[in-house]
Amino acid sequence: MIVFPISKINIGLRITGKRDDCFHNIETVFYPIRLRDALEFIVNTGSNKDTLTVSGISVAGDPGNNLIMKAITKLRKSYDFPFLKVHLHKAIPIGAGLGGGSSDAACMLKAVNKHYSLNIDRSELNTLALELGSDCPFFIDGKPSFATGRGELITHLAPVQEGLYLVLLNPGVGINTAEAYRNCRPSMPDQNLDSLYLHPVYEWKNCIVNDFEDYAFKIHPVIGEIKTELYNSGAIFSLMSGSGSSVYGIFSKKPQLPESLRKYVIWEGWM
Repeated sequence: MIVFPISKINIGLRITGKRDDCFHNIETVFYPIRLRDALEFIVNTGSNKDTLTVSGISVAGDPGNNLIMKAITKLRKSYDFPFLKVHLHKAIPIGAGLGGGSSDAACMLKAVNKHYSLNIDRSELNTLALELGSDCPFFIDGKPSFATGRGELITHLAPVQEGLYLVLLNPGVGINTAEAYRNCRPSMPDQNLDSLYLHPVYEWKNCIVNDFEDYAFKIHPVIGEIKTELYNSGAIFSLMSGSGSSVYGIFSKKPQLPESLRKYVIWEGWM
């Protein structure tokens, strides 16, 4: 079976408070985009274990610690299905604020559930996904969503207006998420992000922010430079996604970008 895990951008991200469980409360809008990995699995005939191989973008570390394998392990605690040989072709950059690892894990949960008729309902899938990562539940449905709590409390939203073009760029620098959280100052916004999202997109520049940007721009100025150049190139809205380091620009038509930006583009298309 072959499936294609999507990625996401964050349209705004506010850190609203520190929690007793050492996580942070946030509010954000998760928005799906069509930059995808490819995930294939078959029965691992003659074996009594699951295996994972990876191609495309290099994934560091022990494959056994990959979220995909952790998703399979969680399912095996309660459900019976054959041992699997899994292959991941990685196209979503790692540590880029695009949720690629979380999407892979959520997609694995859904695909095994469907392929082997495990009959796991939506509520349990969401619970399993949350145990793997705070943004994993979003990828169970993968629809535009307002997210609060750790990112697991999700309300679906309507897509943005038609006719908008998105360009996604990644400068190839990494940002440690834990460090990003340690260097932010939680505060409650004056207006909830779900209401700001309903404003016309050309108004977002004046009201929608990502609380991680100040820290990210300080340690990697190229991220801020990309955002500035996107606006100079005609973007009606631009923001860093997640804790970085990817930046996107939303345009009213397909733009002609200078080479200084074009070299960082990893995906583009109509929203």
